[in-house]
Amino acid sequence: MKITKNISVLALVFLTSYIAFTNAATFDITNRCSYTVWAAASPGGGRRLDRGQSWSLNVAPGTVQARIWGRTNCNFNANGQGQCQTGDCGRLECQGYGRAPNTLAEFALNQPNNLDYIDISNVDGFNIPMEFSSITPCRVIRCTAPIVEQCPAQLRAPGGCNNPCTVFNTNQYCCTNGPGSCGPTDLSRFFKERCPDAYSYPQDDPTSLFTCPSGTNYRVVFCP
Repeated sequence: MKITKNISVLALVFLTSYIAFTNAATFDITNRCSYTVWAAASPGGGRRLDRGQSWSLNVAPGTVQARIWGRTNCNFNANGQGQCQTGDCGRLECQGYGRAPNTLAEFALNQPNNLDYIDISNVDGFNIPMEFSSITPCRVIRCTAPIVEQCPAQLRAPGGCNNPCTVFNTNQYCCTNGPGSCGPTDLSRFFKERCPDAYSYPQDDPTSLFTCPSGTNYRVVFCP
């Protein structure tokens, strides 16, 4: 009985792992920039992508509060520790989120009504032009404007453009007092006018949050 029970438990573990793997969403991450991008993902880690290189990432169903971003001007030692000018997380394979400014592809998989939720966000600022799209026809989101070059003086950062929440850290820009406590500002409109489909401030959901059917695979392209 003990042996049979152990085998049954082992079989259940393998079956659960198999189901999770087969239902995982694949994210193809490609660098088309003229410069090296150190791609990062939470969950997922990180990878150096020279021009034209790609990284395929499988993400388990049910994953929420996930994001993919690019880092620039990075230096890492043999142990994978170091820093980047933008999007830094302190190591090659990130174990958490990166520091602003960084353009974000955000997602939550297999949510109610069998939907994935996806968006591009400038709430942590902007560092690299990005496209976030479904591989099968569903949704294409882009943020490719020259935001770094046109960045307002008070938001400028080395290699990127900060969001006003990062700079001022007040409810006006960060919506820290909850739903309905803030709205668009002149500085958030700077981002919205250039990237209409991307989040420009934390409560920008009506024009910035999109859905695709669960089971969709995705593509993230830097400098599309």
